[in-house]
Amino acid sequence: MAFKVVVSQGAESHQIEVDETKAFNGLVIGEEFDGGIVGLDGYTLKITGGSDKNGFTMKKDVSGTRRIKSLLTGGIGYHPKDDGVKKRKTVRGNTIAEDIVQINTVVTKAGSKSIAEIIGADEEEEE
Repeated sequence: MAFKVVVSQGAESHQIEVDETKAFNGLVIGEEFDGGIVGLDGYTLKITGGSDKNGFTMKKDVSGTRRIKSLLTGGIGYHPKDDGVKKRKTVRGNTIAEDIVQINTVVTKAGSKSIAEIIGADEEEEE
């Protein structure tokens, strides 16, 4: 299964597929890492979330790599339609492990080139 890194910068977001996932194992939501791992030299990226192979979202306040059923009143993983509604939902811990297939990141330090130039997004749109 392909490992995806979604990089957001302002209103733009780009999805990058990565083959080597071992560099991400052990990182926690909120940590920053060098963008060179995903091919964005000069960039620094901050992890904001992600999801596992079954689609369960990562939650910042659940420690470790475990998957738990938590009683949620709102926020990541559950958005109630009415006030005061609670629901037990399954969420993933905040640490990246082998089961994670997508991580969401934001740019904290930009490089000299734009992300679109580096990954060649302009060329794909023209074709």
